Amino acid sequence: MAGQKIEIFDTTLRDGTQGAKVALSLEDKLRIAQRLDEFGVDYIEGGWPMSNPKDSQFFQRIRELRLQHARIVAFGSTSRPGRLPHEDPNLMQLVKAETPAVSIFGKSWLLHVEKGLKVRPEENLELIYQSVHFLKREGREVIYDAEHFFDGFKDDPDYALATLQAAADAGADVLVLCDTNGGTLTSALAQIVRLVRNRFVQRLGIHCHNDADLAVANTLAAVQEGCSHVQGTINGYGERCGNANLCSVIPNLQLKMGYSCVPEESIRQLTSLSRFVSEIANMTPQTNMPYVGANAFAHKGGVHVSAVMREARTYEHIAPETVGNTRRVLVSDLSGRSNVIFKAREMGLGANHEPEKVAKLVQELKELENRGYQFEAAEGSLELLLRRKSGEPVDQFYLKGFRVLIEKNETGESRAEATIRLEVNGREEHTAAEGNGPVHALDNALRKALRRFFPDISRMQLSDYKVRVLNEKRGTAAKVRVLIESRSEEESWSTIGVSENIIDASWEALSDSFAYFLLKHAVEKQPVSAESATTLH
Repeated sequence: MAGQKIEIFDTTLRDGTQGAKVALSLEDKLRIAQRLDEFGVDYIEGGWPMSNPKDSQFFQRIRELRLQHARIVAFGSTSRPGRLPHEDPNLMQLVKAETPAVSIFGKSWLLHVEKGLKVRPEENLELIYQSVHFLKREGREVIYDAEHFFDGFKDDPDYALATLQAAADAGADVLVLCDTNGGTLTSALAQIVRLVRNRFVQRLGIHCHNDADLAVANTLAAVQEGCSHVQGTINGYGERCGNANLCSVIPNLQLKMGYSCVPEESIRQLTSLSRFVSEIANMTPQTNMPYVGANAFAHKGGVHVSAVMREARTYEHIAPETVGNTRRVLVSDLSGRSNVIFKAREMGLGANHEPEKVAKLVQELKELENRGYQFEAAEGSLELLLRRKSGEPVDQFYLKGFRVLIEKNETGESRAEATIRLEVNGREEHTAAEGNGPVHALDNALRKALRRFFPDISRMQLSDYKVRVLNEKRGTAAKVRVLIESRSEEESWSTIGVSENIIDASWEALSDSFAYFLLKHAVEKQPVSAESATTLH
């Protein structure tokens, strides 16, 4: 129904942390919770207070943040068999968390009831009823997660529905249907949700995992069939293949289907939210994610770029700015004139007025790609190349020579030393530095030489270094491609080098990294004459 409010229940801090390599400290969880609240989600599931001290501390510390919008949720299970609710440590921890809402899960699948809990089906129904009833008496909003509901329904629909009825009779505010194994097909899920919607008056929720790559599709289908409460995680983090990705669910519901999920102004913060959570979780952002990925609106084929330059809708389903993303044009061996013109326009070079120059540059780029360069992954080097070819005085320093020494002694210890000679501002600078290895030593020597002229160089650092062998059949004589990622407080950029000599390839990428930073941040303080501009390599 167009305009209908859909409750967004974020479980990044609980279910998301069950994903491989996802680890959040207490401070990390607090920072993400505050950002989620600012974004406008309705519920933030903070963790399971019974499971570890960190989650218990989270519920104490979160009270200090004074959130403006979201309701904090503590997570747990129904009481253990043979215990009354007020005697169950899990339920008592939920009460102690003092959150306005709690989320508890119960068994919907007879397989789990009989093999996991090892209780009679009737006992499981009583556990659900008593647990929900107890928490309602404690004044909590109760969100009941029917674990494995769809698998349980396919096994025994009457019993699965009976578990929902037990929670409803006890006063549950939301009945959440969970595709815990993530294997339900969308058509089957929609049919089951429709049947449940006709049986219950309570708010219905949906919680999908992505094991069949259908979590987002299943979530959207469930909303169409009457679910008004949606659970998921930022970037789809979660156990195994992950949870429904809220970075896709929210824009699909709000921009495509007409539902209201978060404040309209928040949608423009979706990309920055995605990258914020990735950064805090120390996870590499997935570049191919819809809506928020770096490649979501990236164009590589020359025909595509040419069309997008005339009318963006030809190859973009929404304007990237709608979700806070940006359009990117990649330059590669598939490029045409349009790609280069687009990049030139971005830099204000006006190369579109010189078709012969553009054609020559396109051919040169294709030849470089054939030699192993990949500028789509090294836009810092690409910008330097385009500016150098346009005649701009880009470079602030010029290599006169370097030497790298590696020494290993009888104890197994090794050291690397780099000596470097540069021309900077018409003066020759000669420095040396040690490092953990040859590239680190070169980095330290270059940084040491430039710091006298450009003190701001200390604001940048190398954040990643990758080497790929391009023709492995040649063994140690193979050509390698080095990709270096660097960052400052404001941005990150990548540069590239290719050579049969790994030190030469590393120098090319390394020096481009420093040249790019100086181009962006120090060129106004240290101008150089056009006559001294030359190519580094």
